[in-house]
Amino acid sequence: MIGYVTLGTNDMARAAKFYDALLGMLGAKRAMDMGTFIAWATGPGQPMLSVTKPFDGKAATIGNGVMVALAVDSKAKVDAVYKKAMELGAKDEGPAGPRGDNFYAGYFRDLDGNKLNVFFMG
Repeated sequence: MIGYVTLGTNDMARAAKFYDALLGMLGAKRAMDMGTFIAWATGPGQPMLSVTKPFDGKAATIGNGVMVALAVDSKAKVDAVYKKAMELGAKDEGPAGPRGDNFYAGYFRDLDGNKLNVFFMG
């Protein structure tokens, strides 16, 4: 159902470097790169995550209550991606660990303050 999610950035080069490294851990590569808009996907026809400078030319700001969740196939992958996000300069919003019976997740904010989590269900 989701085609892509777009996050705003004020520094494309910095955001591109962050997401190249982070999403590369999930097998994603740049699917589109238009200079002011970059989207990553794990393959053709798969949902994408993108970053862009706002179209209106104003500063990108974060949405309170907005979060992008990245699904992975194991708790170990949650730990690895969360750790990588921290190494890349992300801000901790809740370390990787169990949240309820069948949900394991780590929460962080990217370099522009956008909130993400990486999770495994099972």
